[in-house]
Amino acid sequence: MPTLLAQAVKRYTDMQATGSPFTTAIPGLTLLRSDHAKHPAHVIFKPALCVVAQGAKWTTFGDRRFDYGAGQALVVSVEMPALSRVVQASAQQPYLGVVIEFDLAVMSDVMHRIDPPPQAAAQVDRGVFVSDFDGPLADCVLRMVQLLDRPEAIAMLTPVIMREICYWLLTGPHGGEVARIALANGHTQKIIHAINVLRERFTAAMPIEELAAIAQLSPSAFHRQFKALTAMTPLQYQKQLRLLEARHLLVSGAANAETAAFQVGYESPSQFSREYARMFGAPPRRDIAALRSVAQ
Repeated sequence: MPTLLAQAVKRYTDMQATGSPFTTAIPGLTLLRSDHAKHPAHVIFKPALCVVAQGAKWTTFGDRRFDYGAGQALVVSVEMPALSRVVQASAQQPYLGVVIEFDLAVMSDVMHRIDPPPQAAAQVDRGVFVSDFDGPLADCVLRMVQLLDRPEAIAMLTPVIMREICYWLLTGPHGGEVARIALANGHTQKIIHAINVLRERFTAAMPIEELAAIAQLSPSAFHRQFKALTAMTPLQYQKQLRLLEARHLLVSGAANAETAAFQVGYESPSQFSREYARMFGAPPRRDIAALRSVAQ
């Protein structure tokens, strides 16, 4: 039997004229739906709580794969490219998901108001984990989705519910890992700052020495802790951002393969084509033609 959350997400998505993902009137709240299992898709995850209300999927960050289904949530603490696939869905029982992006300022404020405050995990471990999704946290997410039926209440009640979500995450079984997200300092936040710089300047050459200096670490320590957090090296992270942006440019018609290669930072179109095919399974022209044929 579908949960109340699954029923609420299905009811809302049934009424929408557009397809998934469904951007809502609540900032940071996105609803997902798929009536069939999908091929793996390359996406960029922002720091967020990603709840499965019905169905199942897996997501791979670098060399780590996370499987999660109904009653579970993926918690992402740092913006990362990933490969994700819906594996359990049908017309009768579609995959239904809820994504709530974190407001890190709110998270930090809630953390410092808890007495005693949760202790952040002692070391950089991982930037993502799967957690069971039940109790008060599940109730908060349900109430946030139900707010979509009461648009006049969104501005007043969304901040309250978001603070509740932060509280239950911080006081839950993974509170130490969530607390690390909220900290404004420490090694993890310095690495996240370097990641943000890399994300903003991904088309430029970014030597690891420069990124390590931003994080105030030695190159070897930065490389080790970056991979611990994201499951990929800085070079792999940058490469995925470049190729995802290039694919976006190609799909939108804003560039051809050669100009897209230069726009995202490649100096060699042939190297770009090789790495593009390695990531997406086909050279640029064939990949984009396939994507457009599916969209028609």
